Amino acid sequence: MKESYEFVAIFNYAEDGISISFPDLPGVFSSAETTEEAIKNANEVLGLVLYDMEMDKKKIPESTPLENIKCAKNEKTVLVNVWMPLVRNELDEQAVKKTLTIPQWLNKLAEAHNVNFSKLLQTALKEYLKIKRVL
Repeated sequence: MKESYEFVAIFNYAEDGISISFPDLPGVFSSAETTEEAIKNANEVLGLVLYDMEMDKKKIPESTPLENIKCAKNEKTVLVNVWMPLVRNELDEQAVKKTLTIPQWLNKLAEAHNVNFSKLLQTALKEYLKIKRVL
């Protein structure tokens, strides 16, 4: 896996805002109201899509050189760079809500002892899986 990727985004300026697309990644879109927001959103959506492609072991295409992209009058090209270690860390550490079932008597006893269920489950899972450090 690469540490960073650069892809060309096309910002399409219209009266109702900015549409963002990536010529090398069909189906990847975002939008914004300002150029600053468009840059932020383009970076975010690109990171999410590339992370998903990495996790699904899909081939990530090469980026078309900026000078080879043709734009309409109301469009601008923007080179978007994503630093993947930051994206991977943020998404891998993202909390996931799990629903579980325990007997009512055990729940009452645990609540009476101010048990932090999330922390206890994480600790128990790490011990069970023999994880000594955070991955």
